[in-house]
Amino acid sequence: MAKKPVKYSVVDAFTDSAFKGNPAAVCWFSLRWFTPVAEVELCGHATLAAAYTLFKSDNVKAANGSNIPNGEAQDSYFIELNFPADPSSEFNSADVSFISHALGGASVIEIRATITDNLLVVLPSGKTVADLQPQFDAINNVQCTLWLSTILVQKTGKSVDVVAYQASPRGGMLNIHLDEQNQRVLLRGEAVTVMEGTVLV
Repeated sequence: MAKKPVKYSVVDAFTDSAFKGNPAAVCWFSLRWFTPVAEVELCGHATLAAAYTLFKSDNVKAANGSNIPNGEAQDSYFIELNFPADPSSEFNSADVSFISHALGGASVIEIRATITDNLLVVLPSGKTVADLQPQFDAINNVQCTLWLSTILVQKTGKSVDVVAYQASPRGGMLNIHLDEQNQRVLLRGEAVTVMEGTVLV
């Protein structure tokens, strides 16, 4: 049976530099997200990479109906992802010491639970996050998201903009805005294409 050629792009998301941020392969199918081992319900950096690829393609139309030009003028811009806010509340559990252990013994300032069963763990500083030596076997036993800015927004009671750095070997930058009135979180980031080609499926 003849195989069908499908265009693909490899895009680094949440960065303006090649081989930084989060890499994602974008194929021209309907929007679905896959890790190397499974399909997942949602993937933020892959959604940003797919949107970037669409915007860079020919004849993409903006919401107002105007054509978005393809070319040099569009090489650097932010793409905004609009998600529902995930409110959190105090986390009262005997698991605090276990979570600290799972995070390599890091000092934990506060833990909050979200309505989607994630944990927001507040550490003393950005350096603590960057130097973290997590115990991945232990983390597999608890859903744990490290996030500093969400707590700041909740404590000030205001809608604020935060610039976040992804503390990983590849790095990455994203802008975060909490729309307190509409309970939406806006993630904004850049992307860059590092490879294009065709895969036979």
